[in-house]
Amino acid sequence: MRNVTSVKGAFNYTPGVLTGNRGSSSVIDALSIRGFSETNTNQYLDGLKLQGDNYSEFAIDPYFLERAELLRGPVSVLYGKSNPGGVVSLVSKRPTQETLREVQFQMGNDNLFSTGFDFGGSLDDDGVYSYRLTGLARSQDAQQEMNKEKRYTVAPSFSWRPNENTRFDLLTYFQNEPETGYYGWLPRQGTVVPIIRADGSEYKLPTNFDEGEESNKISRQTKMVGYNFEHSFNDTWTVRQNLRYADLRTDYRSIYGNGYLPATQEITRGSATSKETLNQFAVDTQAQAKFATGQLDHTLLLGVDYQRTRNDIDAAFGSAAPISAVNPQYGNDTLNGTPFPYQYLNKQEQTGLYAQDQMEWDRWVMTLGGRYDYAMTSALNRNGNAEVKNHDQAFTWRGGLNYVFDNGVAPYFSYSESFIPNSGTTSGGQPFDPSRAKQYEAGVKYVPKDRPIVVTAAVYQLTKNKNLTAEPGNVNFSIQSGEIRSRGVELEAKAALNANINLTASYTYTDAKYTEDTLLKDKTPVQVPKHMASLWSDYTFHETALSGVTIGAGVRYVGESKSLYSTGDNVNQNFDVAGYTTVDAALKYDLGRFGLPGSSVGVNVNNLFDREYVASCYRDYACYWGAERQIVGTATFRF
Repeated sequence: MRNVTSVKGAFNYTPGVLTGNRGSSSVIDALSIRGFSETNTNQYLDGLKLQGDNYSEFAIDPYFLERAELLRGPVSVLYGKSNPGGVVSLVSKRPTQETLREVQFQMGNDNLFSTGFDFGGSLDDDGVYSYRLTGLARSQDAQQEMNKEKRYTVAPSFSWRPNENTRFDLLTYFQNEPETGYYGWLPRQGTVVPIIRADGSEYKLPTNFDEGEESNKISRQTKMVGYNFEHSFNDTWTVRQNLRYADLRTDYRSIYGNGYLPATQEITRGSATSKETLNQFAVDTQAQAKFATGQLDHTLLLGVDYQRTRNDIDAAFGSAAPISAVNPQYGNDTLNGTPFPYQYLNKQEQTGLYAQDQMEWDRWVMTLGGRYDYAMTSALNRNGNAEVKNHDQAFTWRGGLNYVFDNGVAPYFSYSESFIPNSGTTSGGQPFDPSRAKQYEAGVKYVPKDRPIVVTAAVYQLTKNKNLTAEPGNVNFSIQSGEIRSRGVELEAKAALNANINLTASYTYTDAKYTEDTLLKDKTPVQVPKHMASLWSDYTFHETALSGVTIGAGVRYVGESKSLYSTGDNVNQNFDVAGYTTVDAALKYDLGRFGLPGSSVGVNVNNLFDREYVASCYRDYACYWGAERQIVGTATFRF
């Protein structure tokens, strides 16, 4: 209904998630979950991690997905090293035995043009062999001047089902992104607070301002081949295996802002170039058993997974001439001096053994799971032929208890853990231990059997310890004495109130702070709003001349957040980033009454009133304008 064009956009109305970490930029699907924002650790596709590194990040187009799921809190028991706030689990479109023929066309502002197709069906009369072929081509101007977004993707898949107990899906994904859009940031002056001109007037940077140069570019090529296999031996035992090989090529060239000079009203700039080749192999093998011991029903899961990532980086970092914030003159992309070379081979490897038992007795449901991981990270400096290698071992576990009443009310309590390896060494040359996280959560869910309603209320405390913090007296090195604590409340309701009205509502309260840190103790982590709320509703007409018309509208509120000064007398002190409210709208018409079931035309408008706002700030030199009003018309035809 909302016609999202990025994975992060799918969670705009989801509690506990901040989707504005990079403002209007969609180069990567950066998310903050329950107060923790980390790249390279958030996304899984078909049960296997999309492990990024440095500037290499996977970006999956939502047109190729069946669904995107949010798993809140530490989930290392099932997935190994992961973001303590939670992970995003993506599920690819699969071959279908029913005939599917779909074409889609989109047009919108910023010169958006897109066309996609989705074909599938059986290759034989018995449905043993089936296929799916999905493709998309999209081109659009980015919000910032001189930037474009281009994406060409195709995903052939094939399924073999020799009997009702066995399924093998071959899944592929090939994506070429010659241009991925804007990936810069702007200073606090000109965004959060105005610049004071020489004549005393106030000035803010336009929301399409680019502090870089026309030569800036990020291009990516993604290739993935893998399979999902499942076989049921009987009513008790089922085995599964997911396997994927991925190849990601990234070419990054950028001149970007890294500070502000009030005296000259100029943005100071750095430079970065990086050509990277990332290869990843991952496999997860598991056995599931359903059985009973007396009156206790069990669903037992046993598994082993392995993943290996290698990223070959040829990069250089330097500085470039500053640019005026009030009267920018582009065309000077000459670098100052000789860039510092950064030529590394980064490797990550992880092997995990896990077990989980979900036990049911009467109305009680208990889940217990444990996992042991062995992880290795290494960084080989090709210039000095020096290698730093870390070996980490971790045991994590989780447990949960539910009681399900006949009326659909289910109170629960859970405990879960996760770990995150840390790269680098102490000043004494010792590798860091992995950071650990643990979460206590309690809540209640309401899912009545006779009505399409889901209501959830949760309260949690999430703590990450062994966090890296500056070494006293030697800020160029880190020690592991830091701790971050996040406490929160999340409320969510989804309901079909009747045959016409759908409703989604959420509220998030997050209280996060550094409880232990040599520099940031009692400070609020950046990009963590204390309050967020959203409401979406749509109404479908089934009678009268308007039959087939759906109208929808939503409002999203993101409260005030904090950021940090990086220099000057206020270094490492918080400053405020104002909250904002945006409105979205949709209009859709079902063409089924014209003999085209599954076909529709519609218009989606994000930020309906074109609200100008700062989505968040990472530091005082790194703030992000939110997305301007976006109008997209979509025509989908099935035949």
